[in-house]
Amino acid sequence: MKRIFINLLLLLAATPLWAQSDPEYKMEIGAGVGMMGYLGDFNESLTKDLQPMATVLARYNMSPYMDLKMNVSFGKMKGSSADVKTYYPRFASAPYKFDNSLVDVGFAYEYNFLPYGTGRDYRGAQRLSPYVTVGLGATYVNIKDGDRKSALSANLPIGLGVKYKVGERMNVGLEWALHFSLSDELDGQKDPYGIKSSGLFKNTDCYSTLQFTFSYSFMAKCRTCHNEDE
Repeated sequence: MKRIFINLLLLLAATPLWAQSDPEYKMEIGAGVGMMGYLGDFNESLTKDLQPMATVLARYNMSPYMDLKMNVSFGKMKGSSADVKTYYPRFASAPYKFDNSLVDVGFAYEYNFLPYGTGRDYRGAQRLSPYVTVGLGATYVNIKDGDRKSALSANLPIGLGVKYKVGERMNVGLEWALHFSLSDELDGQKDPYGIKSSGLFKNTDCYSTLQFTFSYSFMAKCRTCHNEDE
């Protein structure tokens, strides 16, 4: 009886240690839904003509502070020359309207302001952390009505967000980003006022994204490979 009692005490004492040894995970895979908005010659508002979008993503967790993310996003952008005060001689008699579909493939670096985790896998980790993100991507647009049928451009996304660890493997997040493209033809029109411009981002089209994401963590890191300060 005494031996059983001692074994029970040892088992109870070991339970907190097991709870504190939850593994860190190297990878995440997930998806997101949200809204996408066009910014360019025919729209100057971040909140006008927002269109639905969807995303699939994969994330590599470098550390509790840093992540690398790859995403493939699908969305739409729309606008009209009638929505802006600028006078376009080409569209004086009939306003130009567009409703284009878009595919974005991007790679981004994320920096968490707080060490992100359950608090059991990394000392001082927080379930909730804001972050900033910057990256490089490619944008393909299928143009319904315009001077050309499609457009392909590089884009530079810059954004911020917040992520929350619901459970050991479950993560949710909210992210807003502005994608600066290198093209003035995402809306189907190039230099609609007839004045050519020069410069890397001068008079180019942009689009914003606001999305809610969900991801699942997998591929546990080595338990004995932690740094001494973790």
